[in-house]
Amino acid sequence: MAFAKNFVWGAASSAYQTEGSPRADGGGESIWDVFCRRPGAVADGFDGSAATDAYRRYEEDIACAAQMGLGAYRFSVSWARVDPYGDGRWNGEGFAFYLRMLQACRAAGLEPYVTLYHWELPQVLEDAGGWRSRETARAFARYAAEAARRFSGLAENFITLNEPECTVKLGHGTGVHAPGLRLPEACQLLVLHHQLLALHHQLLAHGLAAAAIRETCPGVRVGIAATGRLCWPGTDSPADVEAACSATFATPDSDWAFTYQMVLDPVCFGHYPENCGPGLRRMTAALPAEDLAVIHIRPDFIGLNIYNGHAVCAGTGKRPVYVPRPRGCAVTALKWPVTPLVMNWGVRFLWQRYGRPIYITENGQSCNDRIFLDGCVHDPDRIDFLHRYLLALRAAAEGGADVRGYFHWALTDNFEWSEGYRERFGLVYIDYVTGARIPKDSAAWYAETVRANGENL
Repeated sequence: MAFAKNFVWGAASSAYQTEGSPRADGGGESIWDVFCRRPGAVADGFDGSAATDAYRRYEEDIACAAQMGLGAYRFSVSWARVDPYGDGRWNGEGFAFYLRMLQACRAAGLEPYVTLYHWELPQVLEDAGGWRSRETARAFARYAAEAARRFSGLAENFITLNEPECTVKLGHGTGVHAPGLRLPEACQLLVLHHQLLALHHQLLAHGLAAAAIRETCPGVRVGIAATGRLCWPGTDSPADVEAACSATFATPDSDWAFTYQMVLDPVCFGHYPENCGPGLRRMTAALPAEDLAVIHIRPDFIGLNIYNGHAVCAGTGKRPVYVPRPRGCAVTALKWPVTPLVMNWGVRFLWQRYGRPIYITENGQSCNDRIFLDGCVHDPDRIDFLHRYLLALRAAAEGGADVRGYFHWALTDNFEWSEGYRERFGLVYIDYVTGARIPKDSAAWYAETVRANGENL
């Protein structure tokens, strides 16, 4: 069986990782601009001030996507570029840039999927409390409504937030991402409270923004992109399947932030997970009940960002037991494990829990790419990764999951957050010295897969 005839094949990017020139034409400073100035915050001391220069060369990137035969392009709007003061004094030049991008996508036959927050928080809002403040949620809703109004007729698919889990865990926990907040581990309850507020206000922002977008542009589709821990069963036995599902949705106090259910349960069900640890349960119960009514605006779709996961078997009393990774297991250049089975079982578990149409909004791997002597970029590792994961995704669809589309991360190489420019995730190679775009072998392979709608797998 192949994917559905109307399956969406695309690729993705984000503003700070690709655009560069963040202060051009009236743009404002984001938390990543400030974070990158911290000594040691980013590998090799780099930042996103240049990135891939997509602010000037976006038409080349869109042309690369079109040449692959893709049907969609997911990109983000930099909140700081269009709302530099965080108070609704809109930067018209910033919005004009995104209108040009939308028009270029349409002209190239690409359906835009617009992410409104891929971590480009205006620094002025961070200075006022950032996501620890309810006011940031209100500011986001105002920005979302304005974006929907300006993009009306050009954008029909909006993703409010990208990976709130990463913002919480990496930005307000370990401190390795912007805004780089970190509390001593000894203050565990304070850390829990601090992170929960950052998550809760992002979810409140989603609910307010979704309502504002739908009111401004009736008929558009609004979703949210989440990530987190996923598991697959060590065997196909019912006990192992149950254990893997249980482990996927466990929410202990010690490891709650990086889970799908802490984002998707409030959005889809109107309450936080019921199997929280005692500390988290007390804190979520103390949050304003009226907030959950705002947050609980069922999305038209959910985006899943999936890279790897864990094998789980049933232990004594059916308790989940994580299966150790084998010695010498396959890993990417970033040393992330290659675990394609998670794309089958993880997607099925999430579909069974939430019952909303699913798009894979990110999936891919970092490779040690380079230009070979023949002038080409050969990346067989990425092709093998994609082949395995897409086979697993097709199995999830055949198993009943309502999978509507797949967006490869990423369209081009880009600034990989705290890793700087060391990691390359793109289908298109970026020569950072010349700015040249060179489609990799994987781009040709992906183009053939798109043309065949996955039947070639």
